[in-house]
Amino acid sequence: MGFTIKKGILYILLIILAATCLLPFTLMIVNATRSGAEISSSFTFIPGTHLKENWDILFGYFNLFRGMFNSVLVAVPATLLGAYFSALTAYGLAMYKFKGNKVIFGAILTFMMIPGQLSLIGFYQLCTKLHLVNSYIPLIVPAIAAPGTVFFLRQYILSSLSPSLVEAARIDGSPEIYTFHRIALPIISPAMATMGIMGFIGNWNNYLLPMIILNKNEKFTLPVMMATLRASIDAAKNQGATYLAVAISVIPILLVFCFFSRYIISSISAGAVKE
Repeated sequence: MGFTIKKGILYILLIILAATCLLPFTLMIVNATRSGAEISSSFTFIPGTHLKENWDILFGYFNLFRGMFNSVLVAVPATLLGAYFSALTAYGLAMYKFKGNKVIFGAILTFMMIPGQLSLIGFYQLCTKLHLVNSYIPLIVPAIAAPGTVFFLRQYILSSLSPSLVEAARIDGSPEIYTFHRIALPIISPAMATMGIMGFIGNWNNYLLPMIILNKNEKFTLPVMMATLRASIDAAKNQGATYLAVAISVIPILLVFCFFSRYIISSISAGAVKE
């Protein structure tokens, strides 16, 4: 009886927590249907009647779907390449004992502590000399070298991938790259999916670097386009349109999260060991 009561209390607390987490999303969707004056004057969860007006204002400033397409061109390659090469690097640091291993790992930890904003001026000058301004290459290539992802995956490999599996594959004559793809990747795929979610969200919401590198409207990513709307003269009037843009921009992130969440669960189930 006591266990049932505790379980019921736990479920109630979880429902309250879930409802609290959903409140900002609900408010965002509701405000997307209201005018700027209504948003400034009152607070409500009842949808308004200005959705079409906000839609017209939004597309009067920029093509939202063009911005989403530009963000996809940056976020998807950066996420996939970053997850793959970070896993490859982490596998090498975890499975190979060579001179300088700890030095390289220490350098990775050091780079994790250095804010990327410190190198913005030098990075922009480098892109200028290489004629990469208004190109997506400076937004994709640096994202591949992700020290935080390498650190996380290395620790995951050390805790989940037994060196005996790799040694057995070597004894059987398996090439190292084949061992990585057929043995290591299926085991660390849950960690890669987790970092893939975080990497995609970070690349999708990246604002500072695209704002510096890109200066053509047709190449703007979605966060840069949305910043132009927030910085407009009628910023107060355009609050509803801003909420609408944010609500639409969140959809790809939710889709990626749902997809990778299912992938995490299936990977854990597939990798379970039965005694």
